Amino acid sequence: MIKWDGHTHSQFCKHGSASPLREYAARAVALGFERYTVTEHPPLPDGWIDDPALTLELAMNRSELPAYLAEASAVKREFDGRLDVAVGLEMDYLYESEPFTEDVLAEAADALEDVIVSVHYLPGRGGMRCIDYKPEDFQANLLSYYGTMEKVVDAYYDHIELAVASAAGWRWRKRLGHVNLIEKFRTALPPIDDAHVRARLERLLPRLVACGVGIDVNTAGFRKPTCGKAYVPEWFMAECAARGVELVFGSDAHRPDEVGSGWDWYADAMRKLE
Repeated sequence: MIKWDGHTHSQFCKHGSASPLREYAARAVALGFERYTVTEHPPLPDGWIDDPALTLELAMNRSELPAYLAEASAVKREFDGRLDVAVGLEMDYLYESEPFTEDVLAEAADALEDVIVSVHYLPGRGGMRCIDYKPEDFQANLLSYYGTMEKVVDAYYDHIELAVASAAGWRWRKRLGHVNLIEKFRTALPPIDDAHVRARLERLLPRLVACGVGIDVNTAGFRKPTCGKAYVPEWFMAECAARGVELVFGSDAHRPDEVGSGWDWYADAMRKLE
């Protein structure tokens, strides 16, 4: 099993650390990682969220994309021979704004090696809303809009399926980010039916296979006080492995000290699949 952290961020993340990317990479080397993918949040369309203050926290400006790609490429060269650094992006699935995504990918194409596709936004009260901002924001702008947690969950997994389909033709290594991010606030919101989530994940499996999209086994949920578990259940990992869907550990580090966080849990879960 290659020791690979496949979902990480950098100083270009507006809601992360100002620490330079090379500090993240150095931490990965110190922890014995062999491969490391930096997957920064790319720009969003203007006005994507009707909240100017929040928008400033979500993603880099479009003008910063070349600088990010140059920095990631420079760190890749700097650590050559010590750490296999892959240049990537965590693309948001942008409902009804897919041309913007394709434009960003076209600009980054020559530098890219890995791409994660994630669902962070759903249509909600007043427009697009973050699913992972704050529990009170979720309650006010998503739960009140859909009416029940069951309907929010269905909307989320509908968008997950659309995200997987959107990535099918991408030529880079690709995987779906934190498939159960909808559970981030599970202890602060009305309960989600586990059987409902399982049914939606089971429905997702053949779509992953058909589209050639892997899974980001994202452990950031362990660090969230309202979640307390990985964003990928072990039973789902086993089903993915049985179907040949690639499983890649992702710490989702937003600070250097978070690099590799959750690896021991992931390694133990993977050994159980052998």
